[in-house]
Order: sequence, then C-alpha cells, then structure tokens
Amino acid sequence: IAIPSTWPFPSLIPLFHFFCLNNLIPSYPTHELSTMKVTALLIAASVASTNAFAPASQSTSSSTQLNESLFKKISNMDLFAPNADQNDYGARGKKNLKTGTLTDKSYVPFGLTKAQYEAVRSGESSKKAANYDRNVKKAGKFLDYTDFYTARGSDEGGSWMKLPNLGHRMAKTKYDWSGEKDDAPKYTGVGNIGKK
Repeated sequence: IAIPSTWPFPSLIPLFHFFCLNNLIPSYPTHELSTMKVTALLIAASVASTNAFAPASQSTSSSTQLNESLFKKISNMDLFAPNADQNDYGARGKKNLKTGTLTDKSYVPFGLTKAQYEAVRSGESSKKAANYDRNVKKAGKFLDYTDFYTARGSDEGGSWMKLPNLGHRMAKTKYDWSGEKDDAPKYTGVGNIGKK
C-alpha cells in the first residue's frame, strides 16, 4: 500500500505497515475506513507520538539519605506549634475576642440610642463570657461510676432496689413538682393565659 506524500506522521510509517499487513486497514486510501479501525489507528498513533515528547531518563546517583514519605511529613507537622494550647477547651478566654465598636454608620435598632444599644451589646457579651467561664470551670470533673456504684450499695445485696428512685439520682427541675411548694406553673398548655 502506498503512503501518501501528505502523511502527517512520518515516524508512524512502520506502525501503518503493521496495520496494513495484518488486514486491519483495507486498501487505504481508496476504501472508506470503518469507525472502529480508524479509532484503533488514532489511539495507537497518539500513544506513539506521546512517547516522542517524554523526557529522556537521566541516571541519578543514589543517595544514602533516607527520605520521609509525604504522608509521614504531613502527619508529623505540628499545626498548633506557635500556640500549642490554642485549641484546648477554655482557650477562648486567652484569645483577643471582643464585640466590635459602633460607629456613626453602624446599625442601631429603632427606638434605641447608640449608648443604649452599646449597653445591650456589652451586657450580652459579658453574659456570654460568664457562661463560658462557668462551663470551663466544670471541665474535666467527672463522677467515677465505681464510686457511685459502691456508695449506692449495688455491689452487695439488693438494698438499693428499696431506695427511692431505685438508687438513681434524679435531675433538678426548675419547679418543685412534689406539691410541697406552690411554684409550679399555672399554665398547662390548654386555654388562654390571663383571660377569665
């Protein structure tokens, strides 16, 4: 089979002859090629042409230095190196966090002056800080279950079964529901409040 003079890939002539000799391309260029054969030829041509652009392999002398793997480097990074305790519970108190100051262009709700709104905002900030500090003081304090278990008497006999609430500690509620004090809410969820 004669190769046309306008053949774009002169380095692929041996590959073209291989396809022709194995009857993979019928009588090029007089016969119309089927889609599958053209696809196979284009894939082979593109693979062969990309090899021409591959960099030449350079022989490097092997070093005796041990290199860490990328995963090892990343896993050994100390992301909190400058401030090691910046992500601990309670670290918010050490950070410079504050409520922004109001300017002439700041939003002030209708009906309040700038001074009143600043007082409201500072009050909310102080409540938030006090609540956070209260919770930080409770951090790390746990009741040992073994101590609770033995104090209840669960480890010997079954006397705890006769205790009120079967030896369980009950949570505090907002109101005294026992009826000894009359501080339970009057509203039961049915009807209107305050209307007779």
